[in-house]
Amino acid sequence: MKSLRELYRIGLGPSSSHTMGPRFAALAFRQRAQQAVKVRITLYGSLAATGKGHLTDLAVAEPFKPTPTEIVWEPTVELPLHPNGLKFEALDGAGIVTDSWIGYSVGGGALMDEQGVSTGGPEVYPFASMQEILEKSDGEGRALWEYVALHEGQEIWGYLNNIWAAMKAAIERGQNVEGVLPGSLHIARKASAYHAKATNMAGYFNQTALLFSYALAVSEENASGGEIVTAPTCGASGVMPAVLFFLQKQFLFPDDKIVRALAAGGLIGNLVKRNASISGAEVGCQGEVGVACAMAAGAAAQLLGGTIRQIEYAAEMGLEHHLGLTCDPIGGYVQIPCIERNAIAAVRAVDCAAYALLSDGRHIVSFDEVVKTMLETGRDMKSGYRETAQGGLAKMHFMKKI
Repeated sequence: MKSLRELYRIGLGPSSSHTMGPRFAALAFRQRAQQAVKVRITLYGSLAATGKGHLTDLAVAEPFKPTPTEIVWEPTVELPLHPNGLKFEALDGAGIVTDSWIGYSVGGGALMDEQGVSTGGPEVYPFASMQEILEKSDGEGRALWEYVALHEGQEIWGYLNNIWAAMKAAIERGQNVEGVLPGSLHIARKASAYHAKATNMAGYFNQTALLFSYALAVSEENASGGEIVTAPTCGASGVMPAVLFFLQKQFLFPDDKIVRALAAGGLIGNLVKRNASISGAEVGCQGEVGVACAMAAGAAAQLLGGTIRQIEYAAEMGLEHHLGLTCDPIGGYVQIPCIERNAIAAVRAVDCAAYALLSDGRHIVSFDEVVKTMLETGRDMKSGYRETAQGGLAKMHFMKKI
């Protein structure tokens, strides 16, 4: 598995796979196409189907300015390795292609080339499964977060501290902004109002409303193109910050404990990324919000004193109870149902952690089995349910307007 630096990325929304990844690809191709008179960019499959709602065309064109760019949309054509394919072509004055590159945006801002080789740094973790980590921990007595420092070095804590600072900043910004989110859906921001209402509630409703407001704040920042952290994606970026911020407020955890929880949650996300997918275009929203819930549930269980097996159990439940969740954004925007899903998943993550902590950590279905099931479920989904805005809620909403 690669470094957590490849999982947690600070960047601009609204989508890690449809905005952030394509922009990274454009920046890389720009270095090869500095003499181009014109650049042609072809978006395939899911990138084309929901690219306008995700601002994909703006993300890929901006790095080439002032060189003219032509965007070609091919929503019905899917390249062989992933639904999120794109091709860059550099053209000379006669319109002849002088250079080209085909790649894939595979989720979380990560890229893959035509040979199936992922970008990013080297493999730094020797683990291929959660079971391997559990067995290693049984023999060594290490906590989950300790394997992050062991394999990434102490400098990873500086990086994760920056990640946590960016997450908190997104919550704070999102709670103080009101108005309507960009796009044709005209969705009003709710985080500020939910937080205000929470102060007039008590007990369970106060805590739930606070959690909702934190998740909404980040998700609304993402939907408006603000700066957020992929955890593991932009579309699911509200879950982990909300849970960690909520628990820090409730129990006064210091930042160093929060950062260790981020490390544990990152390992959980990395395992899914290695053995399945975090791309909504490939496996549906179970790979985005479902994985975010698993990460946050495991992180919460660690913060609240759970054993490594209780952490694994919490993560397993977080993903298991999102199995089959489709990616069906109305209009191709990361707004409906995406923003609400972040809020609900944040509460579910805390519930999963509580459930696991009440147990001794023993259970029947393992985290690794749920990851494999999620991948198989995603492959069985029709394309309309995998970030094409052609099925599910997106289809029903469109039909309602006809």
